[in-house]
Amino acid sequence: MITDLRLQDFRLFKDDSFELSGGVNIIVGPNASGKTSILEAVLVLARGSSYRAAAGELIRFKRPWARLDGHSETSGRRTVKLTREPPDKQYEVDGNTYKRLTMAHSLSVVLFEPNHLQMLAGNPERRRDYLDDLLEQTVVGYGATRRQYKRTLAQRNNLLKQSPAAPQNQLFPWDVRLSQLAGQVARARSQLAGTINAEITKLYQQLSHTKTKVTVAYDSRWPVESYESQLLKRLETHRVDDQLRGFTGSGPHREDLLITFDGRLAQLVASRGEVRTAVLALKIIELQVIQAARDGQPPLLLLDDVFSELDGKRRHALTDHLATYQTFITTTDADIVLQHFAAKCNVIPLG
Repeated sequence: MITDLRLQDFRLFKDDSFELSGGVNIIVGPNASGKTSILEAVLVLARGSSYRAAAGELIRFKRPWARLDGHSETSGRRTVKLTREPPDKQYEVDGNTYKRLTMAHSLSVVLFEPNHLQMLAGNPERRRDYLDDLLEQTVVGYGATRRQYKRTLAQRNNLLKQSPAAPQNQLFPWDVRLSQLAGQVARARSQLAGTINAEITKLYQQLSHTKTKVTVAYDSRWPVESYESQLLKRLETHRVDDQLRGFTGSGPHREDLLITFDGRLAQLVASRGEVRTAVLALKIIELQVIQAARDGQPPLLLLDDVFSELDGKRRHALTDHLATYQTFITTTDADIVLQHFAAKCNVIPLG
């Protein structure tokens, strides 16, 4: 939990301080008032970097430096100093100075921002990245496995594009290695999808006040128990096809996470409000998975423009559900916040 925040020459803030609640903090104000910049400041203070800009862009226009200060219950005083010329970042955590924040010195954060709404309807790569990014935060060694798989896949694809066609004795070692890594990726993704599926219907129904059944399943081409041998056989029998295409046509990089509403694919039947509620449910499950992997330490939750397209019941259900987490929510709807949330949430007015 971050108890307070001071922003000096950060984005449009000259020198502003905010007291923060350990529960739900609602940042309300008109467009361009700095709501998202406060979320960004919390993220930089917790993890060391922004999700939407390089460090130099965070410094107020024509100012040489920016500084963020806050206090955390777990790591004491936290400070981030940014300089424009030369470009530099410096972190201080509980009196110790660092050039970068390692996982040991970072605070875990779950972020929702409007682009995440494309996860359900967009390219399958977005859904694969959702699984892989969460696995990197919660499974020791998965990040290395993910990087090795990408490098091995790139090497095999380079050989496939060679002219004349690469001989079998050159491709076979890469086929074996790719299959080994692919099995690890597929099993980890499948297990995580099962964890999500066990929770998502109940959570979605609580947020939406409907009886819609939501299911999540990893769409693996083969059973994960025999994935390596099945993929290796496929790579060998379809090598000519891969050479004609110039890339590897089978493996985890071609698979998907299927999300359905009452048995029908979400991207075909879900409304914008239903999509937003489903993504929020996934984010809350992300919170729970990270908390379990971090010995019960709850992450911070940052929700940018989450209230739009949610009706009153869904807004209340969301804030009630998040009361046990330190949460930051941005919105332009001042009237609704003051009428319905001011008594039980910390409201930070801007503009």
